[in-house]
Amino acid sequence: MAEIVLNVEVRERAGKVPGVLYGGEGREPVNIAVKSNEFRKALFTGKLLGHLVTLKHGNDSQSVIAKDIQFHPVTDEPIHFDLYRVDEHQLIKIEVPVHFKNQETSPALKAGGSLEVVRHTVELACPADEIPEELVIDLAVHNIGDTIRISEVKLPKGVKPALDRDFVIATIKPPKTGGGDAAEAAEGEAEA
Repeated sequence: MAEIVLNVEVRERAGKVPGVLYGGEGREPVNIAVKSNEFRKALFTGKLLGHLVTLKHGNDSQSVIAKDIQFHPVTDEPIHFDLYRVDEHQLIKIEVPVHFKNQETSPALKAGGSLEVVRHTVELACPADEIPEELVIDLAVHNIGDTIRISEVKLPKGVKPALDRDFVIATIKPPKTGGGDAAEAAEGEAEA
């Protein structure tokens, strides 16, 4: 079951973050609200957006996924959120962040190569109660010129990429040659 529990109320504005609960076969969207301090607390755990959450209203509870949170452009306070009803084991598609480890010890990066990230997130198809926190790629095993594809990422059982192809997540580019500007300047002086 989900670690985070949101106690919701039928929407009343004062001191609350408004939201909408969507989804569920034959069910209408419902306007809801969560106390601002409770919502911020859940948000700052880092496990609210894109994770299975338990939604409580009185004695009723249901599993939901937080799909979107909107923030005030100046204060950065949450001002609205969208939740989607799901069954705990339902197969869903969801974006999961990609992180890279061992950048400091990577032989390719130490040799002057640079990491070019193509995808910062990857859309996965997985059961709602098995959403990975992140996908981790170890840069210590890569060389300059390597292309890092989804096929090399170890995914948990029952989890697969939403796209049915071996797409690129990142590449390790060779170092830029240092003589380009100096060579052009020398060539310009020779012509003058």
